Amino acid sequence: MADTIELEIVTPERLVVKDRAEEIQIPGRGGYLGILPGHAPLITELAVGEIVYKNAGTSTRLSVAWGFAEVLPDKVTILAETAELAEDIDVPRAEAARDRAQEHIKQAEDAAAYDEAATALARAEARIAVAKGN
Repeated sequence: MADTIELEIVTPERLVVKDRAEEIQIPGRGGYLGILPGHAPLITELAVGEIVYKNAGTSTRLSVAWGFAEVLPDKVTILAETAELAEDIDVPRAEAARDRAQEHIKQAEDAAAYDEAATALARAEARIAVAKGN
C-alpha cells in the first residue's frame, strides 16, 4: 500500500490544493472523517468546518464550506463551495462576520433566519480557528 494519497481541493473559482497526504481529516455532514491511503471508496457531503492534511510531518489547514468529497483508495477530490488556506483568511473580516452572525441569531424571528445565522456563525468560527491555528 502507498504511503500517501493524492489530494485535490477545488472551488468554482480555482484549484486550491493539489498535493499528497499521509492522512486527511474532512468535515463530513455526519461528522469528521479520517482518510488514509487505501481508504474504501465513498462519496460524502461536506459540512462547514476544517480540513487538515499531513504530508512529510507538516500539517496544512483549510476552512471549507459545503460541497462534496470523493474518496478513492489513491485519491481524494473535494469539490467545495468555498475553501481557504489559513494564510489566505482575513481574520478581521472573519471576526466581523462572526459578530454579525451572533447578532442575527439574537434577532432571528423564525427557524429559517436562525438556521441561516447559525450557519454563517459556524463558517466564521471555522475560518477564525484555521487562521489562528486553534
